[in-house]
Amino acid sequence: MATVRYIVDDVDAAISFYCGCLGFREVMHPAPAFALLVRDDLRLALSRPGGGPGGGQAMPDGTLPRPGGWNRISLEVVDIEADVERLRRAGARFRNDIVTGVGGRQVLVDDPSGNPVELFEPLLPEAREKRSGDGSR
Repeated sequence: MATVRYIVDDVDAAISFYCGCLGFREVMHPAPAFALLVRDDLRLALSRPGGGPGGGQAMPDGTLPRPGGWNRISLEVVDIEADVERLRRAGARFRNDIVTGVGGRQVLVDDPSGNPVELFEPLLPEAREKRSGDGSR
């Protein structure tokens, strides 16, 4: 299992987006500034900047973490066009249109705070994720 932390402006809006649109489930939400979500072998820690101790706290020089950038999680999907349509109907903002690369098709959608999430539909068998234990996705 891997854990990724995203800095988000609104933890509740992020929970709605990731759980309602991308298949995550909430594991804990002990404070307004933090939540932990899970999807398969990915744990997603959500922290609000300046939200107290933890991943959103200011650095020693006073700099606050902030959302955005280009680093991203990549989620494998089965039908990228259907997922894009469903997310568009839900009001999601995309950074690009679906593009075809070497191993598959991908698109970048922003979460409510502007953090990118890559949706990836593999075209080659070796580009597919494999679940531990059974060798299949």
